[in-house]
This record gives sequence, structure tokens and C-alpha cells, in this order.
Amino acid sequence: MNISKLMATTLFFITATLSAQEIANHAFGLRLGESDGFGAELSYQKSIGRYSRFELNAGYRDSREFDAFKATLLYQNVFSIDGIFNWYYGFGGGAGSAKFELIPDVNNPNNAIEPEGGLFVFAAGDIGIEANLNLPLVISLDIRPEIGILGYESFDDRFEFDVALGIRYQF
Repeated sequence: MNISKLMATTLFFITATLSAQEIANHAFGLRLGESDGFGAELSYQKSIGRYSRFELNAGYRDSREFDAFKATLLYQNVFSIDGIFNWYYGFGGGAGSAKFELIPDVNNPNNAIEPEGGLFVFAAGDIGIEANLNLPLVISLDIRPEIGILGYESFDDRFEFDVALGIRYQF
């Protein structure tokens, strides 16, 4: 049995055997992340079932190479670990606009070249853990791998890991 079949089988059995606790109908807050720079996003979660939800994030990313505004929509499945802790995974995508930093011109050190920026579209996965506190707050830590699928040539097939801490008010 190859490793991908083993991982898929393991994930299936873990998912089938864990029971999830109910999740909040709405949660709104911040998602503060790092993907080669700092970014802050407004984050909204809406339950669409007992154990699933949509998450919408919109914000600004300040990277070493570029600055970007982006919006992401994810579908997530949520599972209880123990007591107040849940883990979740999901998938989705998003779009944004980026402006690249100036780079030195190798032919003329006194000049700088401004790479072309523009719109981009990406696909994303998501996996994380959250603490659903007795307060109306939920704190999460997640990893969201993203890959560029459309856009200007600097973002085509570009792969990024977005690691973030989320703090949301539940209602």
C-alpha cells in the first residue's frame, strides 16, 4: 500500500470515528498570519450544518516581495478532540490584487525596476485546531496552503503557506 492510500485511509477512519461538538452559528474576528510577511484579515464563520461551516476572510498581506489585498472563502468540517478543543480541515479559494516591491536593475545599479502587479486567483486548503472557550470567544491556529492558479505571471503556480492565529467572537 503506498503512502497516499495509507494517509487517505487513516484520515477516513479518524474522521468517521470522531464525534464533533456543535459549532457557533456565527463567529467574527481577526485572523493574524504570516506568509513571508505579516497579514491581518477580518474573518467571519457561518455554520451550515452541525459539523460544517463556511469561513470568509478579507485582508491585507505585507510580504518581503509584495503587498496584497485578498479575499478567501473556505468550506470546513469541524471535529471535537476533547472538551473545548476542535480540529478542522477544509478547502476553497480566493482572489486578490498584489503590488510587488521595487527590485534593483542589474544593468544600472542607480535604477530600480517595478515588477508588474495585478489580480490573481488561488486555490487553498486549510487545517487547524481551535479552543472553543466558555467565553463567547474561539481561538484558533491554522495552516492554509495556497497555490496560484490564475493571474499575472509572478503568481502562476506560486505555492505559499499561510500560518495564522485567529481570535473570533461567537454569537
